[in-house]
Amino acid sequence: MIADPQLNPAAVELGSFFPQPPDAVWRALTEPDLLERWLLRPTGFVASVGTRFRFTASGASNDEIVCEVLAAQPGEQLTYSWLHPQAEEPARWIVDWTIRAQGRGTRLLLTQTGFDIEDRRQKMIRNATERSWKRLVLPRLGAVIHH
Repeated sequence: MIADPQLNPAAVELGSFFPQPPDAVWRALTEPDLLERWLLRPTGFVASVGTRFRFTASGASNDEIVCEVLAAQPGEQLTYSWLHPQAEEPARWIVDWTIRAQGRGTRLLLTQTGFDIEDRRQKMIRNATERSWKRLVLPRLGAVIHH
């Protein structure tokens, strides 16, 4: 299910196109060594529903993100919960990656939900999260996929 940003302004929705096939994009989203290169270091990650795992920033084991795989369809979709328990006000988000073949490449849609934009602080976090995905994380993902 692809959310319409007009219907859900609280969602972060970003689409990207990569000239590589869907299996190359899937590998970048699911292979721990590749994940660490563009996102964070995963511990215990397997692209299988029900798998609980953690993301940590390199060298910062006290600052981790607790996750659970909610959906995993190889080459099509990966969805996991995302909870940062050390945050001042922990929030539980859902991060969804939808992969679609498009021409000779792949269309990737990132959707992150769980923001309460009625709360001013949450709205600011939502906007900062969108900027971070757009300016930092997705370009790094693209570089990993291209290699």
